[in-house]
Amino acid sequence: MLHPEPLEPAARPPADAPARPAAAAVMHKPAAAGRRPRWDSAVLFAGSEEIEIVHGDALYRMRITSMGKLILTK
Repeated sequence: MLHPEPLEPAARPPADAPARPAAAAVMHKPAAAGRRPRWDSAVLFAGSEEIEIVHGDALYRMRITSMGKLILTK
């Protein structure tokens, strides 16, 4: 099973900055000990609107809504 390293939040660009490719969002520093892992959704979704997450024996789907919210379903 793949275990990702914890990530620090990415710095937010100014509102008027041009959008950057999702691949550029991969560059993060590891989180300090004791902090929760944090992922950039652009990295997880990689241009897709839906991803699948395996948790134990269950398969979950996470999708981005038209309003930009995240929905997780089993």
